[in-house]
Amino acid sequence: MKFLLNVDKVFQELLLQEDTDQDKKITKDDSGPKKFVLVDEVTKQKETIVGTYQLSNLLQELAQLKETNLTLGEVDLSRIQENPVHRISRKIKDDYWEELSRTIDKKGLTQIVEDEKTSNEVATLYVSAKDKQGVTYFQELEQELPNFKVEILPEDYTVEFVETLNEKPGILALALEQKIYSLQGVPFVVPGGRFNEMYGWDSYFIGVGLLIDNQIGKAIAIAENFKYQIIHYGKILNANRSYYLTRTQPPLYSSLIIEIAKKKIPSLDWLRSHLETIILEYNTVWMVQGNRLTPTGLNRYKADGIGMPFEVEPGHFDDVLEPFAKKYNLPIREFEKQYLKRAIVDDELDEYFVHDRSMRESGHDTTNRLINTCANLNSVDINSFLYKYEKDVAHLIAIYFDNVFQVGSIVYTSEDWEQKAILRKDKINELCWNEEASMYFDFDFVNHKQFPFEAATTFFPLWAGLCDENQAKKLVEIALPQFVKTGGITGSTKASIATVSEEAPPRQWDYPFGWAPHQMLLWEGLINYNYLDKAQEMVYRWLWLITRNAVDYNGTIPEKFDLEISSHKVFAEYGNVGTEFDYIAKEGFGWVNASYQYGLQILNEELRKKLSELISPDDIF
Repeated sequence: MKFLLNVDKVFQELLLQEDTDQDKKITKDDSGPKKFVLVDEVTKQKETIVGTYQLSNLLQELAQLKETNLTLGEVDLSRIQENPVHRISRKIKDDYWEELSRTIDKKGLTQIVEDEKTSNEVATLYVSAKDKQGVTYFQELEQELPNFKVEILPEDYTVEFVETLNEKPGILALALEQKIYSLQGVPFVVPGGRFNEMYGWDSYFIGVGLLIDNQIGKAIAIAENFKYQIIHYGKILNANRSYYLTRTQPPLYSSLIIEIAKKKIPSLDWLRSHLETIILEYNTVWMVQGNRLTPTGLNRYKADGIGMPFEVEPGHFDDVLEPFAKKYNLPIREFEKQYLKRAIVDDELDEYFVHDRSMRESGHDTTNRLINTCANLNSVDINSFLYKYEKDVAHLIAIYFDNVFQVGSIVYTSEDWEQKAILRKDKINELCWNEEASMYFDFDFVNHKQFPFEAATTFFPLWAGLCDENQAKKLVEIALPQFVKTGGITGSTKASIATVSEEAPPRQWDYPFGWAPHQMLLWEGLINYNYLDKAQEMVYRWLWLITRNAVDYNGTIPEKFDLEISSHKVFAEYGNVGTEFDYIAKEGFGWVNASYQYGLQILNEELRKKLSELISPDDIF
C-alpha cells in the first residue's frame, strides 16, 4: 500500500516528534513516543508507524523523496515494514555498491580529489610516467578543469622523493579503458566515509560481495586496477594516494582472480595477463631477500618510507614523540616539525616508524601485536596469504594452462608452485604453530622466538588451507572459544591485551573490537575443514550484530564493532567510519556490506528466519 504525503511537512513533523537528540536520525536512543500517524493527502486513510525501526525507515524513505524536490510523494508501506534482513541486503545490492563506486576520469575526478583529505589549495593528481595514455589524457583534462593540477611521477622513484610529495599530497591515477567514444576510468569501489580511495585488501573483500550480488563487471574492474598498480607503481598500494607509494597491503589479488574465475573469466588472454602480474607481484614485492623475505624463508610486512606516516590525524603520535621531545629539550610540536624536516634524525625513533609503517601495510592499523615489532615478525597473516598465493598460482596453471605457464624466458609448472607452498607450509608449522596453546603465533626472526600474542590471525591458516586435521580441530575447539563474543570474534583475546600493557590505549584491531575480514576468513576456513555447524553459528553471530545495529540506529552499517557491548559505538583510535550521516545511510561500509551478503549465502533458512526476528545468538547457541 502506498500513501501520498506532503513530503516536507511530514518529514519535519516526524523529526520534531521522534528525533529528540537532534542528530538527524531516529534511533533507540531517542525518547519520542515511537509512534507516528501517517495520513494520505487524498484518501485521508491513516496508518500508524510504530517502533524505532519502522520510524527510521520512514525517515529514510522521506529523505529520498526530498532529494527529488517533489511537494507530494508516495511512500510505500511495504518498504517501511520490510523484513530487516531483506532491507539491508537489498540496499547493499541496489544502492550501496553504486554509491561507493568511483572513477578517475573527467566524470569522476571531482568526487575523488576534492574530499576532506585534500590539503592542497590545488587538487593534485599524480600520474606515472609509464602510463603514456594516462599522461596525455589527464594533461588535456588539466586544461579543462578548474583548480586541478597533474603531476608526473618518474618511472623510478626513491623514498626520499615520495617524502617530498607530502608537501603537496594528492591522489594517484588508476586504469583507463577505451569506450566507444572516449577514454573512461576503470571503476573501483571505496570503503566509504572519509575513505574515498581504493584500498588494497578492502578491495578483495568488496570484490567478494560484488560477485555475490552479480556485479561481475565491478569485480573485474578491481582486478584491472590491481594490475595497473603493480605495473605502474610496483605494488598493490595501501591506497591510491601519494603518501602510500612506498607501502603495499595484504596480498589477495590471486584470491580475487580465483573468485572471478568461479563466475566468469572474460577470456584466456585476460586470465594470462593477470596471472603474469600476480607472479610479478609475488617475485618483486614479496620474495626479495632482505626486504619482505627474511632468512627463515618466511615473509614479513616491511614498508619503505621515512619518518612518520603522513595519513594520521594531528597528535596521533604525541605519546611516542613526547620522550624524544624531552630528550632534545624541545616542545613537542617543535620537535615534531624538526623531525619531519629531518633536521633531527633519531635512529631509535626512525626504527619505531619502520615498524609502524609496516603495521599499516598489514592492514591491522593498529594492534598491540605489531606496534614497535612488526618488521621483525614472520607474521601468521602474511604467510597464510602467500601460501594461498602459491596454491592459487598452481591451481590456475594446472586448470587453465595445462600445467605449464611461461613468463618471458621463465617456464613455470603447477608443480613448481605446489612445492613453494609445501615449503612454506612446513616452515609455518615449524616456526608459528604452538601445540600447547593450540594457536599459530607470529615468529620473531630477530630474537628467534614466537611472539605469543593471541590474535584472530591465528585462524587465517584455516582459510588458506595449510592446517592438518589435528591443528584445525585444536583451533576450532580450543582457540576459537577464547575469541567468541555474542556478535562474532574479537581481533585478539582479552588476555593478550593484559600481557602487553595495562596502560596501552585501546587499539582498534585488538579486543574487544570485531572486523568483517576476520569474520569472513574464519567462516571460509571453518567450511574448508568441514566445521559446517560452527560456520553457521559464527555467520549468525556477525549478521545478527549488523542487523541489530542497523535496526536500532537508522540503518547504520559501520566499519567495525565493539563486541563487548555489541555496538557500533566504538571508543578507540580513529572513531568509526560509516556512522556519520544525515537522515539516510547511503553507502554502508565496503567490507561490512560484503560480509553481510557473503554470510547470507552461507546461512541456512532456519537461521535466516531467526535473524529476521532478531533472536540473540546467546539464545540459540
